[in-house]
Parts: sequence; structure tokens; C-alpha cells
Amino acid sequence: MKNYSTFAQEDRLTELLFENRNKNYGAYALRKEHGAVQQKAMFIGIAIFAAISLTPLVINSFMHKDVNVTSDKGGFDLTPIDEVPEVQPPAEIVKPPAETQVSTVKIEVPTPTKNPPVETPPPSVSEINNTNIGLDNIKGEDKVTSYVPPVTAPNVGVAPVAPVALVSNEPVTVVDVEAGFAGGINSFRTKVVQNFNADKFDGSGDLMRTTVTFIVEKDGTISNIKANGKDAAFNAEAEKTIKKIKGNWTPAKLKGQNVRSYFKFPISMQFE
Repeated sequence: MKNYSTFAQEDRLTELLFENRNKNYGAYALRKEHGAVQQKAMFIGIAIFAAISLTPLVINSFMHKDVNVTSDKGGFDLTPIDEVPEVQPPAEIVKPPAETQVSTVKIEVPTPTKNPPVETPPPSVSEINNTNIGLDNIKGEDKVTSYVPPVTAPNVGVAPVAPVALVSNEPVTVVDVEAGFAGGINSFRTKVVQNFNADKFDGSGDLMRTTVTFIVEKDGTISNIKANGKDAAFNAEAEKTIKKIKGNWTPAKLKGQNVRSYFKFPISMQFE
């Protein structure tokens, strides 16, 4: 802590610094009040430290328990108020001795009667294993059976079934059921007219004819499409038109089997 002489020296130094200057400036006031502010801060710090140190003592004084002071037989007996009485252990339970189990046998004497029925003793285990269980005792008899195998006449049997002859895979012209287009031949003819490109032949005024021959396969598709006519351009357009048409055919049948067959379809058109 600074003594009085130190504060006096600081005041003289302050006066020298602010001589011929504006002392109303804030720095002059701060230097003049520096000592007083320092002393106030020191006293406040000491007060806060003392308050913190004395707080536990004050709290402990309020939490102190009262003690009953009683005089008994000329002396003092100090007994705390919150003392818990000693708990006595429970008395041991004595179990009675267990009773001893004794095996017993019940003996019954039959009551004597006049003309008692004669009881048949039960059969032995070996007799039960070798016989059937029934209500009466029956003596069995061995049965003799004879087996006579049936007599089979010689050279007598089931007539062999003739194998089914397979039809050749080559396309045929004579069939039992002809091939047909799904929806009918008229539907096929309509599709040919709708898909035929007549731009190359319009204005010629000619009547053109050709016959398209193709093979209807066993799966309903067609192959080997060929047109036989006088005009090569008309034949090419007819073959192209037949290939465009979508739809399956019903294959022809021969002897109940699907076969490849030839199909001929004539085409004739008049161009004006």
C-alpha cells in the first residue's frame, strides 16, 4: 500500500504535468482520483473476501442440532435427538422335525361264502406272446392252402399295334385339310389390296395379273414367296406385298399330321 508521501509526490507530479494546461480535461481528473479509487477497490476486495470466508461458519451455526441435556441420578445424559434406536434381530424360527415315511401293506381276508366260484388263474407271459388275445380260449388249427398258377395258352397275346408312318418333311400339293389364313382368305385378300403400292402403275390403263406361290410351314409361317407373271415390276411388288402382311396361317394336315404345303394366290389389278 502506498504511504502518504508517495501520494504527495504523485500530486506534485500531476500538477507539473498539467501546469499551464486545461485541467478540466479528463486525464487530470483521473490522475487526481487515482489514489482514492485504489483505496476503495482494496477495501471492497477485503470485504468480499471476508464475506466468502464467513459464509460457511454462518451456515454451520444455523444447521447445528440441539442436544437434550437432562440430569439423571445427579449426572448429565447427552442424547442426540436424531439417534436411531438399535434394531433387535428377529428370533430364530425352529422347524419341527420331518415325519419319517413308513411303508405299509394292506392285508384283507376274504369273507367266507358258500360254494365260492372257481377262478381261473391268468395265463403266463409266454402263452400271451405266442397266441392272440380274445374273449374265449379257442384252439387253433393249421390251415393248408394250395396255390395253382393260371395256365396261359401258347401263342396267345396282344396284337401288336402298327407304328404310325411319319409324313415326309417335303412340301406337298395334295393334302387332307388345306392351309388357311387366320381370319379367312377374304381377310388375306383385303390386306393384299391395302398394302399393294400402285404408284408405279397408275395411269398405264393396263390389266396386270400374276400368281404368287409360297409354302405354308408347320408352325404357320410362310416361306419361298415367288410371283409368276408377265410383268417383272408387278411380280416384285406382289412378292413385297405378301411379305408385309402380318398374321399366321393354319398349316395343312395329311393323315392327321401338320405338313408343309404349297399355296397359290392369284392377283389381278386394273390401273387407270
